[in-house]
Order: sequence, then structure tokens, then C-alpha cells
Amino acid sequence: MDRDRLRDLIARMSLEEKASLLSGADFWHTKAVARLGIPSISVSDGPHGLRKQAGAVDHIGLNSSVPATCFPTASATASSWDRELLAAIGLALGEECQAADVHVILGPGANIKRSPLCGRNFEYFSEDPYLAGELAAAMVAGIQSQGVGASLKHFAVNNQESFRISVDALVDERTLRELYLPAFEKAVKKAEPWTVMSSYNRLNGDYASEKASLLTGILREEWGFAGAVLSDWGGTNVRARGLEAGLDLEMPFPGGHTDREVAEAVRAGTCPAGALDAAVERLLDLAFKGVENRRPGASFSAEAHHALARRAARESMVLLKNEGALLPLARGARLAVIGDFAREPRYQGAGSSLINPSRLDTVLGELGAFTDTFAFAPGYDQGDGRPRPDLIARAVEAAREAQVALVFAGLTADYEAEGLDRTGLGLPASHVALIEAVAAANPRTVVILSNGSAVEMPWLGLVPAVLEAWLPGQAGAGAVLDLVFGLASPSGKLAESFPVRLSDLPSSRHFPEGPVTVEYREGLYVGYRWFDSSGARPLFPFGHGLSYTSFAYSGLALSKERLDDTESLAVSARIRNTGAVAGAEVVQLYVRDLESTAYRPDKELKGFQKVFLQPGEEAQVSFVLDPRAFSTWDSDRHAWRVETGDFEILLASSSAEVRLSGRLRVEATDSLPAPRDRRQDLPSYYNPEAALAVGDGEFRALLGRDLPLKARPPRQAFDLSSTVRDVQGSLVGRLILAFGLREGRKAFDGDPASERVLRRSIEDMPLRNMAALTGGNPPIGVVRLLLWLLNIGRRKSR
Repeated sequence: MDRDRLRDLIARMSLEEKASLLSGADFWHTKAVARLGIPSISVSDGPHGLRKQAGAVDHIGLNSSVPATCFPTASATASSWDRELLAAIGLALGEECQAADVHVILGPGANIKRSPLCGRNFEYFSEDPYLAGELAAAMVAGIQSQGVGASLKHFAVNNQESFRISVDALVDERTLRELYLPAFEKAVKKAEPWTVMSSYNRLNGDYASEKASLLTGILREEWGFAGAVLSDWGGTNVRARGLEAGLDLEMPFPGGHTDREVAEAVRAGTCPAGALDAAVERLLDLAFKGVENRRPGASFSAEAHHALARRAARESMVLLKNEGALLPLARGARLAVIGDFAREPRYQGAGSSLINPSRLDTVLGELGAFTDTFAFAPGYDQGDGRPRPDLIARAVEAAREAQVALVFAGLTADYEAEGLDRTGLGLPASHVALIEAVAAANPRTVVILSNGSAVEMPWLGLVPAVLEAWLPGQAGAGAVLDLVFGLASPSGKLAESFPVRLSDLPSSRHFPEGPVTVEYREGLYVGYRWFDSSGARPLFPFGHGLSYTSFAYSGLALSKERLDDTESLAVSARIRNTGAVAGAEVVQLYVRDLESTAYRPDKELKGFQKVFLQPGEEAQVSFVLDPRAFSTWDSDRHAWRVETGDFEILLASSSAEVRLSGRLRVEATDSLPAPRDRRQDLPSYYNPEAALAVGDGEFRALLGRDLPLKARPPRQAFDLSSTVRDVQGSLVGRLILAFGLREGRKAFDGDPASERVLRRSIEDMPLRNMAALTGGNPPIGVVRLLLWLLNIGRRKSR
């Protein structure tokens, strides 16, 4: 609908009608205004499948949803490094949304993997913003090609699940601009998502949903975003403040009190009427766009989507190790299939992205197409992480009788979930004990891992082959067997570094933190930026992945040897399949700044291309680097800039394996002085081979301001942003927790994983969300009464 018609509608609306559009009608729908013909549209969770709830509703995955294709999670598909594949998955999601009458799907997630401990990492693409942004853009474009809106989330700096609704992420401006925002920027500029979802957390003092510099200054004014910004579910604080900052839609329906607060603020002049009209215009545009793009009677091929899910899983799995070319196996090999994941697979994470799969393949169910000579032993109990000697003994017996032992291991469902962070990188003790015992019984042991993020592998030296299968979706079992038996060659590359141990990561000293603040003291040194700069050795580097074939790189060509900072550089090279089978190589382009006043990581990814080649086939890969590829963020001038100097262009098969390199000089055309040399006040960042144990003074210098308190003042009064955890030391607080647990348990069958998610979600919940997530039952007035009682009790206890 054109802008003039939208503005005419707005002119005919009352203040109350305008304010009413700023919050949902229920958990999954926007409000309509019937007298003006303004429609309601529906939204549903994603991002690797459609989670449309037809009955009881929730935002943490406790209640069931209608069947849909469960594609591999983002941690898997990112390892495909394949834009076309992500676009195809997005297209399929759009088709399923059309068939289910869903107008907007909530995804993809573009947050950076600051630490492998983040419990929601399976929903995010990478530790690298270029890779994450390219894949997010491709997925958004695929979804929206079907007339369905995407919701790019969680904007921004939502990198831990612990205290995610209350914690204040303290990040310096340069790290924010170079690491945590560019993936969102790329997806916004390339794919123009219909919506962006703000994150729960605070960012440098302000809630993300109330941060005008983020939602308006950066997102709209700098990047040109023209869509609607919606909150995460229950992710608002003071609604009028959020509206003025650029938050258009509060989800879900909070009971109506925030609509009234906005109307009162506009009448009183404390909230600009222009901000309200602008938000309403964006929401009307979204609603009419959703309705106008509906395809009544739309359908899709469930078989075709299942086949796509299998292809996606196959192209995303990473062959980490393959000593002696143990893989691929010959058909008919006598196997021991060990591990309960072969019978009941771990194929997705827990939380709001939990998909009810349209079908679910298992290794035991698919194996008959490859061999009929195998024995199965479960090896462990998925509900108990302790080793079971009886199960391990049966597995060892099967392994001794087999030519090859396939051990299916990884992280069980209670390790990775929305709302919970992992406490370590190890596998369950039962899985480790099983791998060690089987490897001792059969030296031809292959470990197939199912996990949503990096894990430690102290047993790596005991086994000749490891296949990282990630959380591969409903068709993952067949994809594993396709690779194990050589129907396809592995082509996945790691989208995140695997450390030897957690303490090797500088973020481990400050992850997770809270409940008040989390300090990003490592700055830019996340993932391979840390390993390559410090000289520390990862277990497996970013971009690593083996194949059943081999590739030769040659003929690197740069279009220029000298470049102005207003020009682009063309880069090309030749890639040849020098092996005996077809395969795909991911050519990774990194840029290294050889002389910089500002501290910089050793190198940074600025391009990639996946090329499929037959044996003996050769192809040219080409890249174009714009000035941004050579730029840093100048925090003094709040702008991108290039510093004159020499740069290297590196073509690599991983961040640790450079195959070709070239050199050029880039000249700055501005007359500005060089960026400040900060070696004196930021020595740890210029010398990252040190342990990067950044002290308070150095982090204060990096941040550019004093550090806020890490704990809530002991006598500070409770308010609506106080969490249930904050107040549960009192009788009223304990009653609130008990009530929340009782109501929440009605949604599931009492399994331990769901219980943990439920308890943590309620403990971390701000008191305001007692109304916001229940449709106003209890109403906000009751919540304020409870708050008054809590503060009365607090004063009496002093």
C-alpha cells in the first residue's frame, strides 16, 4: 500500500486506536482495526523450521506445534558456507509459512558466537560477522521471495543466555562496530528484512529495545532500514521510552496497560506524537504487505523439503579427522553401531526454535540401504550422564566383532537450550567413557558428533576419524550415512573455532557474567581473531574441514598493486580438483593489515566462495573487495576509515592454512591524522600473545568511561525490572516463583531438561513480565501491589 493511503488511514484513527497497534493481539498475532479495514497478521517462531503453535502457547518451546520440516540448525548450515543453500532453505520456510497462514517467521539469528558456552549458539551462524551476515542475508532473501517476512534477531549483543533479560553488555564502540553489528548491517542492506527483533539485554546502559542510537541512529538512519522493529517476547521495559527510541511493536499482548501508557504520554507531551505516527505507519505497511502477499490455498511438497533437509545436512557436516583415509567405508562393511543417538537422534536444540518434525529419520532406520551386517549397542542412557558399565561392556563386545565401530556421541538435550548456558565444553562423562572404551577395543573407530557448538575432545588421539554432524535436522541420519559410505564427499568447513580447552579463550574469564553486567574485555579477540593473533593453537581452526578429494590453488591475481580508499579491488585465482572423486572446496579470502596504528587481529575474513568440481576440473573464483574490507572503526571520529599502508590478500582453506598470498598498498585520500596510537593505555590488545588478562584500568580505557557497578546495591528498592531471582529471598518472591513453576509445569510432562529451562526462565523474568507474558493475567495493577509488598518487606528487614 502506498504511503499516502497509509497516512490517510492514520489521520482517521483515534489516539487510542494508534496506541493499540503497538502491541500484539495475543501471543502470535498483531491487532486489527476493523472499522478501517486494518488487518491482523500472524507471526511464528523459526528459524530452522516453522514452529506454529495451534493450542497452548509459550515462547520457550514447552508446548507443542504443528508438524513442519526441521532443517539443520544455523550452527550446521553455517558450516556449509553456501549462500545458495541458505537461500533454498529460506525459500522452503517461506513456502511452509504460506501453507500455514503465517505472515512473518522469527529468524534468522545473526548474533556472534562470543563463547562456545552460549546455550543458544545452535541458533546462530558464526563467530565471524562477514560469514554470519552473508548467510543471514541469503536466508532472509529466500524467505521473503515467497511473500513472507523475516525477522532478523536478536539486535544486538545478545551473546549469553544467563541473565539475558537483565544483564548490561559492556562493549567498546570499536568492537561493537567491527564485530557485533556488521552481520546485522549486511543482512539489512542486502536483503531488506521486513522486521528486526530487538534483544532482551541492556547494551552499554540502555535496554536494546529503548536504545535510540541503536534502533534509530544506526539501524534506520545509517543502514536505511525501512521495516518494523518488534520486541522479543516480553522484551520491553518502559513502552513509551521504547517507542521514542524506535521500537514499533511490543509482543505479545501485555494486557493493554502499555497501550494506555503510550496514549497518556502522547497526551501529556512526554512522548512525541510524531514517533507514534511513524511507528503506526510502519506497522500498517507490515500488515498490508503480509496480507497482500498471501497465497490462499498454498501448499508445498513435504518430500521435497525433506530431501532438501538431507542435502543441507550433508553439505554442512565437517570431517574433522580422517587418518589413514578410514572414511569412506565400503558398502557391506561389518559394523558396530554404538550410541543411543543412532536410535533416538539429537537433531535440534531446545527452546523457542523446537520444531515438531514432519518425519524423523534415524541411523538404525536408514542403515539397511547401505549394509545389513551390523550390531547395535546403545552405550549410554541419554537421561543420565553417568557411565553405565553394563552398556559400555555390550558396546565393547560389539566393537571387537566389527570391522569398523561407529560411535554416535555428543551433547544430550539438557546441555543446549534457550535460557541456559553450558558450564563447560566437555561431552557427558558417559559419552567420553564410551568413546575411550570402544577405541581401545577397535582401532578403526569413527566418532560422529551431534552438538550445537564446539566441544572438547581429550579422546581425539584415540580415534582415527571424527565427523562433526552438528544438530542436523530431521534428515540428518541419512546425510551421515551418505558421507560415511562415500555417496558424497564432505564439504563442510567450521564456522567457529574449536579450542583445546575452555581456558584457551579470553572470553572464558568473563562468560557468563551477571546479573547486572557482562564485560567484553576480550574486545575484538573472539574465535580465530584470537588464535591467529596470539599464536595459541586451537583444536580445530576456523574454516577447517577435510574432504575425500584434494584441491590445488594457483594463479592469484590482484587488479591493482596500489589502491585508493575510494576504490574496489578485484581478486581471482584458479582452483583444481586434484583427487579421484567429485567434491567442493570453500575458498576463504582474508585480509591482513601489515602496518596499522590501531590494534588489529592478525587477519579477517572478507570473502568466500564454495566451488563444486569433478575430478580434474578447474574453475576460477573471483572476489571484489570494497574499501570497507580494509577499514577500521575510528572511535574518536565515529566513522569507518582506511589507514594508509600495506595489506596482504590471503586465499586459504582455513584460517590456519593459507594457500596463496598477494600484497598491495592502500592509500587514504582524506587529510585526517592517523588514528591514535594507544599502545600505552591498551598494551594487552597490541600484544595479544600475552594471556589477555585485561585489568580494570585497561578495560576502562578501552570502554572510554568508568565501569558501572557489577552488583545491585543492597538497599536499592525493587522495581518492575527486578527479576524473580532478585526477590526470591522474600516470602512474596518465593510465592511468585512457586506460582510460575506450577503454571509452567502444566505445559510439559516433567522431563528434567524442560524443568531446568522453565525454572531458569522464571528466575530470570522481570516482574513486569508477569503481566506481559500472560496477556495481563495477573494485571499490571496486581504486579505493582506485589512490588509494593516486596519493598515494604525489604524495609522492615533492614
